[in-house]
Amino acid sequence: MNDESAINGLLEDLKNPDEAVRDRATQELWRIWFWQKGVYGLELLERSQTLLQAGAVAEAETLLTDLIQDQPDFAEAWNRRAVLYFTQHQYHKAISDCEEVLRLNPIHFGAFHGLGLCHASLGNYREAIRCFRKALEIQPYALLNQRLILECTARLS
Repeated sequence: MNDESAINGLLEDLKNPDEAVRDRATQELWRIWFWQKGVYGLELLERSQTLLQAGAVAEAETLLTDLIQDQPDFAEAWNRRAVLYFTQHQYHKAISDCEEVLRLNPIHFGAFHGLGLCHASLGNYREAIRCFRKALEIQPYALLNQRLILECTARLS
């Protein structure tokens, strides 16, 4: 599942001028990350998302925290909890979880993007720009990150 040459090929595809190639690579990387722990991990991630969408934030957080304690190397569990914290405006907790995602998976463009969003929400625009740029190193055609860099730069002036 974590075939390094396949992942390296997908990372190269993220830099391809063909949007369809980039989209396929993006989807495949997310699939690999979500399936890191097989059906067990995927089902718990999906259950946490269902709980979050239903407004059962505390239950979703408990489920993700238990999953992280059980599988501390499951980067996507940390990432999903970071997303939960971000949606609850708990930016420092989200930052901490994003940093753990990147320690486990240094190519996780979603975690760099999330870090940037957290720092921007806290008014740390220079750090937000740095994070969005790191995401762009991995996913150079990501227009959202390009736009967020411009917005943060404007806020600095």
